[in-house]
This record gives sequence, structure tokens and C-alpha cells, in this order.
Amino acid sequence: MRASRLLSLLLLLQTRGRMTATELSEELEVSIRTVYRDVEALSSAGIPVYADRGPAGGYQLLDGYRTRLNGLTAEEASSLFLAGLPGPAAELGLGEVAANAELKLLAALPPEPRSHAARMRERFHLDVPGWYRDADQVPFLSEVTEAVWDQRPLRMTYRRWGPRDVERLAHPYGLVLKGGTWYMVAAADGGEPRTYRVSRIVAAELSGGRFERPDDFDLAAYWERYAADFRARMHTGEALVRVAPGIEGLLRYTVGTEVADAALAEAGPPDEDGWVVVRLPTESVRHAHWLLLRLGADIEVLEPPELRAQMAHTVAKLAELYGTPRD
Repeated sequence: MRASRLLSLLLLLQTRGRMTATELSEELEVSIRTVYRDVEALSSAGIPVYADRGPAGGYQLLDGYRTRLNGLTAEEASSLFLAGLPGPAAELGLGEVAANAELKLLAALPPEPRSHAARMRERFHLDVPGWYRDADQVPFLSEVTEAVWDQRPLRMTYRRWGPRDVERLAHPYGLVLKGGTWYMVAAADGGEPRTYRVSRIVAAELSGGRFERPDDFDLAAYWERYAADFRARMHTGEALVRVAPGIEGLLRYTVGTEVADAALAEAGPPDEDGWVVVRLPTESVRHAHWLLLRLGADIEVLEPPELRAQMAHTVAKLAELYGTPRD
């Protein structure tokens, strides 16, 4: 346990530079007294860690010191090779860089972790986009990437729904890859951060100068809030439906696993035929009509009345279409 903590402390100093005893204790979730003892243990082991006194002081490593990666366990080394997505890396212009980094990492590992990592690469492959859809065309991803990395303003023409093109001067804070689709998080024209689908950028060029990225902006936290808000805005309606037994898997495929599982968990007991009544969140009557038709006769819409009427109208048209023999 202590050996693992000492390695974590060493890697923190190596990656972040000077850190105070308080910062180290918070990261390692130990007392400040334990940090003092661990730093002393590292120094005794020949690690060139030293302390700067004063309000701006802290612990840091001698300039240029780097530890080798032989502290990685086999499982930790293996997991790193699941984190490398060759497709997205290539789209960002980092395909060759990622491949070279992987080779260097393999070369630095001791024999056992190296064999585990190689086996992981041979036996697991991550393919991000979903089935039955073409990947987004993102001709300006390289400009967006450069703007994000170098904090360069990006002047872009963005195609909104409509379609309608708008001009924006954006300060890109980060890029997110969601289900094979690239999104840019940026503050445009002096406003708050917003989300832009990169494939909808129809023209882009880097502007002069640099912008200041807010120190307290957390891309992962922003995206988590955005995703939750998006789901809430998307599901503004509700449909009461009866669901036939045995189609739980098809229901999950149609409306999404999260939505289906939540609805089924709140369903009442099945009737004598095994059907259950559930409430499904919906975007709109039109979208729910299109979606629920996929389930055919294995689902019955009870409410709202306008959705039930649309389903009945479509079923009647289908009966008319298929009830007449073709010559």
C-alpha cells in the first residue's frame, strides 16, 4: 500500500511540478504528516525531491528528473492500450504520434506488463461510431483542434437547423467525441460556453492573437451538465403505452436502454396476458409516432389521445395498403 502511494506521490511531482504538502495530502487522501514521512522516504531512496520554504514553496523534483514506468502493474499497462482510439487520433492529426507513443510505452515496460499490454492490443478493438450511420464529415476539425490547443480565436460559419448559416467568432475551450460525433465547446461572440457540432462548421479560419481560457473551466463537468440538460430538453412529453411480454430488448433498442429500463422499473404488475403499462418520455407526438411504429402490434398507445389517433390512422392506412391484393 505504501509503495503504491510513494509511486503516486512521485508521479504527481513529475507531472505537475511544485506541489505543497496540503495539495499532496488532498490528492493522496492522507494526512500532511504522512506526506512529510513519504517525502523523507523518497529522499532516503535517492529520489531528488527537495522543498522550497515560504508561502509560495512546496515540494518538487530536481529539474530533468524522470522516473521509469516500471511501477505500472500488468493491468494498469493493459488499460492504457484501451484508451488509445486510432480513428479519433488520426482525425485529430495525431495518428502517427499515438502510434509512436505506444511503441515507446511498450519498450519502457518490464516483460510481464509488456506481454499483457500486447495481448490487450491484439484481442480488444474499440470502434466508436454506431451501426447504420455514416461518420460525420469534419473538414475543419484540424482548424478547430489547433484553435483549442493554442487558444486561438476561430472565425467560423456555422449551419444551424433550418438550415441557416450564421457567422461566429469563437473561443474554443475543448473538443468532445460522443458516439463517433465531434463537438466543440466554445464561447462565441463574448457569450457563455455553448456546444457546436463540428460537422456543421461550413467555413473556418484561425484569427489573430490568443484568448484567455478560464482557469476554472472543467470540460468534463461542462459536458456532464450539458448532456443531462439535453436529455431533459429532449424529453418534454410523455406517452402511456401497453407493452407486450418478451419485447424488452426491442424496446431498449427503440427508445434507448436508459429510458426503457427506467420505464419498466416503474411499471405496474402485468395483466392476464402478460402486458405491462409504462410511461415513456417523448420528444414530440410526431417523433413518438415514428418511433413506436417500429414495435408494430407489440405496443398499444393509450395516451395522449392525439398520439393514439395518429397511430390508428397509420395502421388503417397500412391495412388499406396491404389488404388489397396486387395484380
